[in-house]
Amino acid sequence: MTNGNEINISDITAVILAGGRAKRMGGKDKGLIKVNNRFMIEFAIEKLLPQVGHLLINANRNLEHYKSLNHPVVSDDNISDYNGPLAGILSALKTCTTKYILTIPCDSPFFPDNLSIRFLSTLIESDADICVAHDGNRMQPVFALIKSELTDSLQNYLDNGDRKIDLWYKKHHAVLADLSDFKDISLNINTPEELLNLEQKLTEYKNAC
Repeated sequence: MTNGNEINISDITAVILAGGRAKRMGGKDKGLIKVNNRFMIEFAIEKLLPQVGHLLINANRNLEHYKSLNHPVVSDDNISDYNGPLAGILSALKTCTTKYILTIPCDSPFFPDNLSIRFLSTLIESDADICVAHDGNRMQPVFALIKSELTDSLQNYLDNGDRKIDLWYKKHHAVLADLSDFKDISLNINTPEELLNLEQKLTEYKNAC
C-alpha cells in the first residue's frame, strides 16, 4: 500500500501500556486480570502482532509475569512518581528503534485488525507527527501513532512537570483517525462493573465469529 510514501508496518513498534495504578479497580494490575480465562493483555498482544514489526509492554509491577509473555518489558523512568501514560510512552520511545510507536491501553481489546495501517496512512497523508484515534464521539488519546523523533520533546514536557497527554499532542501536528466504525474501542475496565460488561462483549464477539 503506497500513498506518496510506502506504508510499511515494520517501521512500527507497538507499545501496550500496562503501567497504571488502576485505583478504581482496587489497585489490581489490569493487564493481568483474567477475562474468559485469559490475561487481559493477551487479547491486545494477539491482535497487534500481525500489525507491527515489534512489540513492547510497558509495566511497572509484576514484571516477571509480563516477561513470561515473551515480549520486551519497559518500565517508567521513575516508578514512584506516577506520570500517567506519557511516562510509559516516553520509556517506549527511548527503547524502540523504529520510526514510529503505536500505543494502546492494556484493557481495551476492541480495536481494528488494521489499526496500524489506518493510523500510518492517515499520518502520512497529512504529513503529521502524531495520529490519534477518534471514535466518532471523542478522541481516544491513548490509541496513537507517534513519530519516534518526538522523544526529546516528550522528555522536556515531562521534565517541566506537565502530564496531560492531549496538551502534548497540541504542541505538534496531530491528526485524528476516523474510527467511528469501531465505537467499542472506548470500552475498557476501570471498574468491576465495566469488567463484567467487557466479558459479555468479548463473548458476543466470539460467538459472532
